[in-house]
Amino acid sequence: MNLIDGKLIMLDTETTGLKPEDGHRIIEIGAVVVQNREVTDEHYHQYTQPNFEIDAEALAVHGITQEFLSDKPTFERIVDEFVDFVKGAELVIHNAPFDVGFINNELLLCGKDFRLEDICKITDSLTVAKEKHPGAKNNLDALCRRYGISNEHRTLHGALLDSEILGQVFLAMTGGQTHLDLSVSQDCGLQSLQFNLDELPPLRAIKATDAELAAHEAWLEKHGGDEKTFVWQQK
Repeated sequence: MNLIDGKLIMLDTETTGLKPEDGHRIIEIGAVVVQNREVTDEHYHQYTQPNFEIDAEALAVHGITQEFLSDKPTFERIVDEFVDFVKGAELVIHNAPFDVGFINNELLLCGKDFRLEDICKITDSLTVAKEKHPGAKNNLDALCRRYGISNEHRTLHGALLDSEILGQVFLAMTGGQTHLDLSVSQDCGLQSLQFNLDELPPLRAIKATDAELAAHEAWLEKHGGDEKTFVWQQK
């Protein structure tokens, strides 16, 4: 994963329900480009007509209604422009198996003979979060709170908005120093630093006194056993 010079695409979808095998479809897809560790204005966003009923539970999450989608294009009409946008990129997706499963289902329904992972590298940011924060909540809202990222404008889920937020969260999770070049061309001249060991002062050897040795032996006698036994008991 190259976060210095590379191009990453944050991606999210909204759907009619949870399982494409039950006929559910994508109704919104959003993607935002992160370039050189900055969330850019370059993005892809599209609502699609699913020709499938939206579950009440899903509607409560994203608020996208059947009426709103009535004049939107089907996924088949936008699939080529979507593929052109993401092809060859590294996609960062929160809970990637869910979104990838839906996108692959749409590709299949459109007659494509490839899967998303065949044309893109997939990084699951949820897996990254779980590795960094095991046992903690790692949804986007929880990560925003953890990293101090404002998401007050996120009252409902939305593919483009969530992609933008994911970009900020992912950069925060993978933050810190990501590149250190210590080549001889550096102006700081670190490579030219050398140490002459002969110029260092001699090491001093400090030995225990007879009284200290006697006290040590008395301690071992009192506690029964040797020093190694004591160390293992403290682990």
